[in-house]
Amino acid sequence: MRIFLFAAVLLPVSALAASPATPPAAFAQCAACHSVTGSNGVGPSLKGVIGRKAGSVPGFRYSRAMKDYGKVWDKTSLAAYLANPQQAVPGNTMPFAGLPDASQRNAIIAYLATLK
Repeated sequence: MRIFLFAAVLLPVSALAASPATPPAAFAQCAACHSVTGSNGVGPSLKGVIGRKAGSVPGFRYSRAMKDYGKVWDKTSLAAYLANPQQAVPGNTMPFAGLPDASQRNAIIAYLATLK
């Protein structure tokens, strides 16, 4: 009986460590253009976005505004960008008006932080 209980406790822990985080529902808007696998689509991959310099994914054709932005994406800069992309990076070409709900932005950012 102890072996069964021991295995029941260990299996969920190891399974959680190996499985990727589940994206929040609000991320569906992002997933329409951005992958999380490292491949570019209509937008650049969001894998590893936190800690990456804006406009720097190899092979993706960025707007001049995004190339010139020059900041490294962190939770604060992503929150500002997701709230109002045109205000955060004027002249960028992402066709997204912004996400006014702070809890949805925070959930997306927390998910992006898991994509290393």
